Amino acid sequence: MAEPHLDDEQYRELLKFRTALRKFLRWSDEQAASTGLTAQQHQLLLAIRGHEGASGPTIGEVADHLLLKHHSVVELVDRVEHSGFAQRSIDGGDRRVVRLYLTETGLRILDRLSAAHLQELARLAPIVERLSRGLDGPVSSD
Repeated sequence: MAEPHLDDEQYRELLKFRTALRKFLRWSDEQAASTGLTAQQHQLLLAIRGHEGASGPTIGEVADHLLLKHHSVVELVDRVEHSGFAQRSIDGGDRRVVRLYLTETGLRILDRLSAAHLQELARLAPIVERLSRGLDGPVSSD
């Protein structure tokens, strides 16, 4: 099977998208830093708050979201807990399980960061839309 060939416009749209994505990530890191968080700490707060279910996530579940090793997440949680943004709690049903929850301070900071991120993503939506339309277009394979 031959390699697909993209046209010049598709390459330009991919470049615009990757550039916008890198700028978004840099902007996101700066937003987190302005609240006293590192990018990983911000991502940790989001992983805790975005967890499905009534109980908070375990460290293993957060590790899956952050694509990190268990011990790295333990260290990250230690720092965030020490800063007062999150806390550990023993699971009521299984005392061997530790759940993570955001504190009021953590919730306030995450709310502020998330609102700003949603606004920035809305600004980037046209780039993603143009790119997705371009991918629906002809891609030849000779």
